[in-house]
Amino acid sequence: MLGQSTLAAGALLCLFAQSAVAVDKTRDPDKIAKLSTVASQLDRQALLPSDSDWLFDFNAQQPFYNFAPGGVVNMNAATFPAAKGNGLTLAMLNLGPCSMLPPHLHPRASNYVVAVHGNTTTYMFEENGARLVTETLTPGKATIFPQASMHMMVNNGCDNAQLVSALSSEDAGTLNIGQVFTNGFPSTLVNAAFSQNLASDDVKAKMTPVGTGSNWGTDECLK
Repeated sequence: MLGQSTLAAGALLCLFAQSAVAVDKTRDPDKIAKLSTVASQLDRQALLPSDSDWLFDFNAQQPFYNFAPGGVVNMNAATFPAAKGNGLTLAMLNLGPCSMLPPHLHPRASNYVVAVHGNTTTYMFEENGARLVTETLTPGKATIFPQASMHMMVNNGCDNAQLVSALSSEDAGTLNIGQVFTNGFPSTLVNAAFSQNLASDDVKAKMTPVGTGSNWGTDECLK
């Protein structure tokens, strides 16, 4: 397991490594609009007439389905019209060796996560005054991140790790904590809040985009 100093360094690293965040774009807006207004479930089925309308292939979702460094694939209302109105997001979390999901939260959903492969450490912090909850997830073990709680996870090993995540909303949303340095908040106020120069054009220019939801972890692990 990573030590406290390594964890702190990794947390700061991933805070500064996010100028872009994986975002689900609605793939069929017209169909989603119709599914939102029909009167009955039979009407919904008429809008989803093929068996293929009810099948979601996680493996086919590129570039998000990968292990270098990894990615998050969401089956939700935006990516899978049949999910509209069913109140749930199902996600596949892939973490390559030494990769991590950076600190983030889901503003509209609680999050249940179960490990399928590998060895993953999770960290969760609910609010000011709360304690840090740390778990090690190996196959068959699960944890929960309450709605809007800050959490992160890291693959501890040299093999791929895979987890399945269920979120209690078909539009859970994801907010990466590092966005506070790049989201347009006045940099002078952000820097005053942290008592150091963390929000600047120079820092923003050096940030590495994270397009699939995962990024590499600490240099110590990658050695």
